[in-house]
Amino acid sequence: MSFNPETRRLSVGMDTGSICEFVLSEDYNKMTPARTYQAHQGRVTVVLFVLEMEWLLSTGQDKNFTWHCSESGQQLGTYRTAAWVSGLQFDVETRHAFVGDQSGQVTILKLEQDICSLVTTFKGHTGNVTALCWDPVQRVLFSGSSDHSIIMWDIGGRKGTAIELQGHNDKVQGLCYASHTRQLISCSSDGGIVIWNMDVTRQETPEWLDSDSCQKCEQPFFWNFKQMWDSKKIGLRQHHCRKCGQAVCGKCSSKRSTIPLMGFEFEVRVCDSCHESITDEDRAPTATFHDSKHGIVYMHYEPTTGNLLTSGADKVIKLWDMTPVVS
Repeated sequence: MSFNPETRRLSVGMDTGSICEFVLSEDYNKMTPARTYQAHQGRVTVVLFVLEMEWLLSTGQDKNFTWHCSESGQQLGTYRTAAWVSGLQFDVETRHAFVGDQSGQVTILKLEQDICSLVTTFKGHTGNVTALCWDPVQRVLFSGSSDHSIIMWDIGGRKGTAIELQGHNDKVQGLCYASHTRQLISCSSDGGIVIWNMDVTRQETPEWLDSDSCQKCEQPFFWNFKQMWDSKKIGLRQHHCRKCGQAVCGKCSSKRSTIPLMGFEFEVRVCDSCHESITDEDRAPTATFHDSKHGIVYMHYEPTTGNLLTSGADKVIKLWDMTPVVS
């Protein structure tokens, strides 16, 4: 669903592929049917109304991204996606649509009145994209995934920076950004709610390096038959240090540590030398963790009131006062 409080227009995507539009009365006690859009051939997955453009954007399980004129009801255009879409955001200033799909890919599309052109695609998740959040001020896109991770993509910085955030133990179900405090709110299907402080200088996680032997003790990994034969040593399993990215053996990476500025709020594998270099100050958390006590399937944050709404698989809707933590 997509609701616009200024026009009191409610757009509801249906399993049949159509989108039903209603106008709510001033006291919110009555819904008047206004229009039905025949938008998709399969279940509607995301609906987004853009008041500034008078556009209704939608995606469906038919792998189509479409946009309609909400004044005339006419379809303006359509674009075929690689997989069915589970996340959609739009930037009014540049007319860019951000489309996240089940393959884990995010696609940026440029929309004109009736023309859609591909800008770029990028992929950083190993699971499907489950949530997108766009900050038009900092020009940063956040994506959440079933792989439990969140990635912050610096779209406006033009440096290709992608910051990974690891703070959930289950599928990320929702993302909201409080721009006035520069805090990201995320929730997962196990009921976890995480408040991330984004007003800190974060670091990109390094790429994992390739090597046939441990880059610390030089013992061969188990596929390096030649070095195993020459050195008469048994091959070891390869691991990677999350801080420096070097390929290391288990003995040289026996330590664990949090690295909050790199997004690792939970303890991860690091090599022994990196473990010695991480100070207590480096381990200071940059996020707070809260338990909603129900499996969250949807969330919405209202910055004007400081209220967070969550709905769960238990058929319960909860309203949270976030002012003590988002301030």
